[in-house]
Amino acid sequence: MPKLRSLPDHPVMRDIYRAYPASCRPLGELTEAVMRGPSPFSQGERELIAAYVSGLNACVYCHGVHAEVAAACGVDRALFKPLLDDIDTADAPARMKPVLRYAKKLTESPARLTEADAKAVYDAGWGDDGLYFTVAVTALFNFYNRFVEGCGLDAPKGYNQEAAARLSRTGYDVFAQLAPAAAKTP
Repeated sequence: MPKLRSLPDHPVMRDIYRAYPASCRPLGELTEAVMRGPSPFSQGERELIAAYVSGLNACVYCHGVHAEVAAACGVDRALFKPLLDDIDTADAPARMKPVLRYAKKLTESPARLTEADAKAVYDAGWGDDGLYFTVAVTALFNFYNRFVEGCGLDAPKGYNQEAAARLSRTGYDVFAQLAPAAAKTP
């Protein structure tokens, strides 16, 4: 149910972007750069982090969409529940576990991050870019989770799969995707 009265029933992210283009355009550009631009992480690995953070925050909308995008990028759908239960016993790639631990701590208790947390990411073979993108994806999805919940976005049935197909194929440049529809409107 939307919390913003101007939104339709079952609003999705594109409804917010249409309603508030001046503030959402830079947000979309940032998301495109973080999630699909050059990075040591594959698109699937970034989507894994996004879905994981959203699961930690119990953001059903973002977790559902980004778990599906991650699956469209080759991440096993069955991985998410075990990761949320216990990173150590989940069948995730060993190299991603320190990244996900860092994302978890940054999400749940950011002031408690230590040099040892960063060192674990480095020891797994990631450099500064790996740590930076861990922070960028985690911070972005902590923002999005609060944005989605605060605005009251609600994915209608089938939306996660539709969004996953679109996002995995064309990315996060929402305004480029909206432009053809806007051009047809008088």
